[in-house]
Amino acid sequence: MKWSLITVVTAIIATPLDASAPSAEEMAGKLGAREFLRSISLAPSGDKVVIVSPRDAGGETALVIDIKAGTFTPVLSAKGGEEQIGNCQFVLEDRVVCRILLRESSNRSVVTANRLVSIPADGSEMQLLTAKAPAEAYFESGYGGGIIDYNVPDEPNSVLMLRYFSPEFKTGNMTGRMSDGLGVEKVDLKTMKRKLVEQPKRSAVGYLSDGKGNIRVMVTQRTSSNGYGELSYTYSYKLDGGSWRELSSVDIESGLSYGFEPIAVDSDKDIVFGIEDYNGFAALFSAPLDGSGEKSLLLARDGADVDRLLRIGRQRRIVGASYATEKRMVEYFDPELKQLVLQLHSALGEGMQISIADASSDETKLLIFAGSDTKPGEFYIFDKSTKRLGQLLPLRPELKGMKFGEMRPVSFKASDGTEIPGYLTLPPGSGGRNLPAIVMPHGGPWSRDEWGFDWFVQYFAARGFAVLQPNFRGSSGYGSAWFQKNGFQSWKTAIGDINDAGRWLEKEGIAAPGKLAIVGWSYGGYAALQSAVVDPELFKAIVAIAPVTDLDALREESRYDYDFRFIDNAIGHGDHIDAGSPARHADRFQAPVLLVHGDADTNVRVSESRLMDRRLEKAGKEVKYIEFDGLSHSLDDPAARAKLLLESEATIRRGLGL
Repeated sequence: MKWSLITVVTAIIATPLDASAPSAEEMAGKLGAREFLRSISLAPSGDKVVIVSPRDAGGETALVIDIKAGTFTPVLSAKGGEEQIGNCQFVLEDRVVCRILLRESSNRSVVTANRLVSIPADGSEMQLLTAKAPAEAYFESGYGGGIIDYNVPDEPNSVLMLRYFSPEFKTGNMTGRMSDGLGVEKVDLKTMKRKLVEQPKRSAVGYLSDGKGNIRVMVTQRTSSNGYGELSYTYSYKLDGGSWRELSSVDIESGLSYGFEPIAVDSDKDIVFGIEDYNGFAALFSAPLDGSGEKSLLLARDGADVDRLLRIGRQRRIVGASYATEKRMVEYFDPELKQLVLQLHSALGEGMQISIADASSDETKLLIFAGSDTKPGEFYIFDKSTKRLGQLLPLRPELKGMKFGEMRPVSFKASDGTEIPGYLTLPPGSGGRNLPAIVMPHGGPWSRDEWGFDWFVQYFAARGFAVLQPNFRGSSGYGSAWFQKNGFQSWKTAIGDINDAGRWLEKEGIAAPGKLAIVGWSYGGYAALQSAVVDPELFKAIVAIAPVTDLDALREESRYDYDFRFIDNAIGHGDHIDAGSPARHADRFQAPVLLVHGDADTNVRVSESRLMDRRLEKAGKEVKYIEFDGLSHSLDDPAARAKLLLESEATIRRGLGL
């Protein structure tokens, strides 16, 4: 192929093509493997990247790659389990910042924390960037802070960082710090000198900077008398360094937000971008930071929520926004970038989804990601000055050369006539008739499935199954009416749509008669179990991974958390709790059930699966329970994921009589 604009250079990593058809074990090993790139960040010059990649023995390694020389320099390593590298990013040309995730487990609880470290690009002299709590502090926060601005005027080595300040006790005749809560510090990454630029405020939960070293918006949340966060946020702004003035307020109800919710500041225009309802859908607005209260509609899409703002470069310049329909769509505000992405589509293929992942300080070099439903994707470097596109690193090199099933947008009618959108993936080369089939509801429930590569779906498609992912009512991204009261309070509608997805597969002849299974993770696991409560005969096999099994139990898991009122409000109270808790209806199950959970899961506690397992066994039902030691909600371990895939397939084949 001859490209008029772009020339591709040699890849740093290449994987030989394996034309042989892999066995189930080989396929599970390859698709269950952790992504080669856990995170990637471009240096200010655009000449280097820092990546986080999994180690064979577990854990992760952070590497700085010189793009021109093709050399790798390890700068940090974590053993895995209770110590992991979350992500790394270039902050200065010669320095990266990494977030380390820490976890401590006991029989009763799982405690998590994170810390930031600053590391020279050559891997020497690692320093703790997270501030140490003073000896007088009542406690040391698990929150390690976060960089919110990379540009401090006249101080090129400094950044603005969030920091949670603990209250301090009195010592002798000296009085400890009276103010506590979330504040902002200016930190020099070379000397580690710190200066407070925004006093901590107990009610503060976030701040927005303007990309030029100025804090312009503060987010606060009132706390109730029992210590829980209230179901509303207040956004305030500063004018010319003065005092805080209220900008807007946002109420939270069952997972939806109502009101103008600021998300970014444009310093050049002195405006704030925010999300607010427009005709039942989330839309992007702007508002001047002058107290006028006037808002301007920037982007709205009938039938879809605008839910992402695109920002690039060290200044975090706002260049566009996006929303998801059948595929994720991007509206670029920058005409040059819009034209460039069109050219990249022409060069890389119209079927590819292209995004700008990062940029150099002057934005002459861009880090580009391109992938699709059948291609896990690769990162490229595009140089505007030379108009050259350099192939850099694949996301999953072990899958190179393998064929995968196309993820096709479909819709089907629910029992009340509502058209339900979803995605159907068929085995590669299949005619799509009389297949064993799987309905795979997504997690959340305030989430949705999107078009793109999915390792979990592709395993089953490669093994001969049709997979349907319904975006049932209760999914996000389709407006407030579609979301209803969320998938827990409105579970009857959500589960009805999911079960109707299975019936549609049979009606269309895609699924062979009696060859339906259901597989789900998190809320999807809950839906898989609850589907059997509603219609025990529909699905012949059930796989539930990290599932919610009792709605009151889910509520109680957050009883002592700050956000308990949000969880309590989202779950609600009433008759739907008992009827919608599958662990209370184990007697209705007819199909074999596989339960899988990690015992370090902080999203959905492992006790939920243990409860379901006990109830099913007591009811004399066929159930197998697999518990992984030390793993969290994502089961982020290649051996565990490979076992998950193989055991899931075995349960499905047994239930479907294959």
